[in-house]
Amino acid sequence: MKFYTQILPIVLVTFCIFGYINYTPQNIKPSVVKSTQKIKEYKMKKSDKEWKEILNDEEYRVLINKGTERPGTGEYNIHMKEGVYNCKGCDNPLFTSDQKFESNCGWPSFDNAIKGSVEYKDDYSVGMVRVEILCTNCGGHLGHVFNDGPTESGKRYCVNSVSIDFKN
Repeated sequence: MKFYTQILPIVLVTFCIFGYINYTPQNIKPSVVKSTQKIKEYKMKKSDKEWKEILNDEEYRVLINKGTERPGTGEYNIHMKEGVYNCKGCDNPLFTSDQKFESNCGWPSFDNAIKGSVEYKDDYSVGMVRVEILCTNCGGHLGHVFNDGPTESGKRYCVNSVSIDFKN
């Protein structure tokens, strides 16, 4: 019993420190990608009911509720055909096939976006700082952008397949 009374405070303090470090927003800003401070008004506005009429359950979960598809399951993960990747919610052109590369991260990856097609927003949702990417036309959640890309841009737009549609 004496052992527990001595070790319990140490365990509690360790968990408190771990929780504070992991879940306190850090003042780390991405060096390549800057987020916008204010989300703009989107051209395409729909009610939840209207979104549910045009999107299936998984598309709605990702695009509207900011979900993430399971890695390696997306239709466009290893898709390398020539064409354009549009927003699944509004058909806004987002990425071209020459911006796509194989990152082996489990999601379609692009080193850039079509100019003006993507909006950036700081995301603290999982206890770390990330930069969320949103469609500038409808505000649909596409994924996140990271500063670890292998190409000259240094960026890796990590996109959910269910949030995009391919056109050639």
